[in-house]
Order: sequence, then C-alpha cells, then structure tokens
Amino acid sequence: MFVIKTVSFAVKIQSLVQAGSYYKLRVVKKVSFGIYLDADGTEVLMPTRFVPQGVQEEDEIEVFIYHDNDGRLIATSQKPYGQVGDIVMLQVKDKTKQGAFMDWGLMKDIFLPLSQQRSPIRVGGKYLVYIYLDEQTGRVAASEYVSRYLDNEHLTVDEHDEVDLVIWRKTDIGYSVVINGKHEGMLHDNEIFRDLDIGAKEKGFIKSIQEDGKINVSLGKKGYGRISDEAEKILSLLKENNGYLPYHDKSDPDDIYEFFKMSKKAFKMAVGSLYKQKIIELTKTGIKAVDH
Repeated sequence: MFVIKTVSFAVKIQSLVQAGSYYKLRVVKKVSFGIYLDADGTEVLMPTRFVPQGVQEEDEIEVFIYHDNDGRLIATSQKPYGQVGDIVMLQVKDKTKQGAFMDWGLMKDIFLPLSQQRSPIRVGGKYLVYIYLDEQTGRVAASEYVSRYLDNEHLTVDEHDEVDLVIWRKTDIGYSVVINGKHEGMLHDNEIFRDLDIGAKEKGFIKSIQEDGKINVSLGKKGYGRISDEAEKILSLLKENNGYLPYHDKSDPDDIYEFFKMSKKAFKMAVGSLYKQKIIELTKTGIKAVDH
C-alpha cells in the first residue's frame, strides 16, 4: 500500500464527505449503538465496535468513511490498506459474474468490477489495483487498469528526486513501477540486485527523464546517501560475524551478491566509504571492523 494521506481539518461542507477518504470530524452525540459525527449538519454514524476508548462529545477524531451494506456512509477507526487514489496489492476473497470482492482491511470488502479486470481473477490471488470513487454510484471500487490513472505528460518530479515506488509489472528489460502514485517509470534489470515482488513498496530516486516523458528510476538513495545504506548493511553483517568478513575487491561478484544482496560495485563503494571514515580495516583476506 502507498502512504495514506489523511485530512487534518474538520469538514465544513457535507459534499466533501465522500467514501474512501479520511476526515477529522466532531462527535455530536453518543448513543447506545455508537456515536454520531458532524459533517456540517449531516450526522454520520460510527458503530460502537469502531469507537476509540474514552471518546467524548465535542471531541474531534480522525475517521475513515465508507458505505455499509445498506449504502449508508459509516465512519470507522479501522485503517484500510488504501484510500481513494492509492495503488495497492489486494487479495481476492470471492468472485461473481459481476466482479470480485477484495480484502480491503475493513469489515466490508472492496469491489473489483468485471469491467475493471484486465487479467483472469482467481479467489486467493493478489492483484495490484487502483482505488477509485465511482462517479455514478459514489461508491469506492478497485480497478486493475492502473495505467489509466497515471500521467507522464504533467510530471511532478525532477531528476534526482527521492520518490516512493510500487513495483507494478515485469517487462523484458526490468520492472514497470508506479512513482509517487502518479507516474509510470522503468527500473532496469542492471539496477536490480535483489528479488522484487509485484506490489512491493520501495524507496528510490529519479535517475533520468527522457524528452517523451519516460522516467528511469533506481532503488535506494542517490549518491553517497545510497552508499550509506549499503555501508550500514556491511556494518551490521560485520557485527553479526565477530567483526570480520572474508570478502574484498577480488571476491567473485556472485559470492558478494549471494552474501550481501548487493552488486560488487556497490560493495566496493560502500567498503571504500567505510575505510575512508576509518570504520573498517582492509586485510589481504577480507574486511575487519575497527575496534573503537
């Protein structure tokens, strides 16, 4: 799931309260079966099972809004796996001729209409979907057609920006990824040094942007920040192995990758950084932590 964007102000206009989003609403009254929240005069029920302990009238609480089985707007303190506008990996719980029902992290499942399915759907399978608000029904739904909701004509990122990535699909040259939930990018095979799962969330940065709007990305942080992540991994492994590791600049790249899960180039850069900082020593047979 991408990072959930919460709304940090009380809703003033009822039309702003829509299913599939977070709001901060005021408690107007407590009843035996829950509490009612104010949405500019329209009351939204939060059933007792969702009410946080200690909540009193006039308190403002953050809630997620969705429709119950009768089509009424309901507030909950539960956290779904994603809200409207998010791209997340969800599991199918059931399917009908009209579509499939997916586990959304709430008591009520989210619907994936047949018209929004681009691949054969099976119960128990996990699929990357975009969560949207159906304009006709006002209900939250899911779509496998993720590309419809991505825009590479109006970019909100620049080269070298650090970004949030979701691994989207495998291609002949690497992986298509979703950038910040807004754009499509390419993570090339020569930038990948570990196994990746479809739907996984990763940190990365914009490596380059082509004239046609295509974006190339890399995993981790750019420059020395990226090296520091690898260096931290090496230090952690040194600690686990009594301060010594039998790897050096002559070691086989496959051996380095198998043990460190990084390329030999990344290993050498990280080792060089640690050596310059006098954190490690280089020996003929490997690397050794300096005892401070």
